[in-house]
Amino acid sequence: QVQLVESGGGLVQAGGSLRLSCAASGRTFSSYSMGWFRQVPGKEREFVAAIGWSAGDIYYLDSVKGRFTISRDNGENTVYLQMNSLKPDDTAVYYCAASTSPRVMVLPQLYDYWGQGTQVTVSS
Repeated sequence: QVQLVESGGGLVQAGGSLRLSCAASGRTFSSYSMGWFRQVPGKEREFVAAIGWSAGDIYYLDSVKGRFTISRDNGENTVYLQMNSLKPDDTAVYYCAASTSPRVMVLPQLYDYWGQGTQVTVSS
């Protein structure tokens, strides 16, 4: 069982930055691949970024490439999402998720555990 708690969301102007954190409970954090998803009302949950067991196994949604960076600190049981050059279209509730697969996963149904979400609002 893994519990995930996101933090770091908030209100920022377009062009600004935020860093989201997701703290995981449990001793086997390094054995989970981790993902970030986002969702706006009325739309399906959208993949944003994922990182596998290996820090070199990373995948991004095309629209966030070059602006967002996912990373993990296995010693701190935490995964991060650094978001730069934010746009109003990035406004959403952001969720982190954990999968027992060693590789990055882009489909939300392949993730086993989810956090409660953190709101990110980007004003124009």
